[in-house]
Amino acid sequence: MRKLAAGNWKMNGLTAQLPEVTALIAAHPSPSCDVLLCPPSTLVAAMASTAAGRIAVGGQDCHPKASGAHTGDISAAMLKDAGASYVILGHSERRADHGEGDALVRAKAEAAWVAGLIAIICVGETEAERDAGKTLAVIGTQLAGSVPDGASSANTVIAYEPVWAIGTGRTPTLPEIAEVHADIRARLTARFGADAAGFRLLYGGSVRQSNAAEIFALPNVDGALVGGASLKASDFGAIVAALSAA
Repeated sequence: MRKLAAGNWKMNGLTAQLPEVTALIAAHPSPSCDVLLCPPSTLVAAMASTAAGRIAVGGQDCHPKASGAHTGDISAAMLKDAGASYVILGHSERRADHGEGDALVRAKAEAAWVAGLIAIICVGETEAERDAGKTLAVIGTQLAGSVPDGASSANTVIAYEPVWAIGTGRTPTLPEIAEVHADIRARLTARFGADAAGFRLLYGGSVRQSNAAEIFALPNVDGALVGGASLKASDFGAIVAALSAA
């Protein structure tokens, strides 16, 4: 399994930021992990052209239908056509800001596969759910509802992002991360059998240079889904280097 360093630019980035991609590639021309950047949709084609296959490019969301009267939405086929090979689905910000539930995330994942994209399906608990001791139950429900039966290690990545750690500078303890990732692996094994060992499980939520190495040393952590630290080549490059060395 090649581990995955994925960067989510969220609603950030203009054409003027594309040199960060060039700088990242120049600094890490042959990493021992896969590297992915997911910019806003306006930059997918330009970033794919800039990356020229040296790193992967992905979308941040897609519509469950291939086409139609859905103003402002983007289909998985459109992302693929623009040069994307991955798409992030079910991110907590989509679930919270747009009311996306597990069934919709599931439908989007199936649409992504039809278009030839790898789906990065996000799960994670809120602070209230963590405090109430419901973390594993909440994530179990999200996995059962959001991950379609056709999921495999070839077409799906799972990202654990505790909602309360995203962009806050806070992270769970290392034992807490390990517990959740072990539980996700066990649930995938119960459902998908031996292939579950090949699913890449990413941790996300305030990943940065100072904590990346210790997080990547944990069992069942196969990479990271990085937010703000992915916007600068120097910051994201340090995380890529840490994962390459893990």
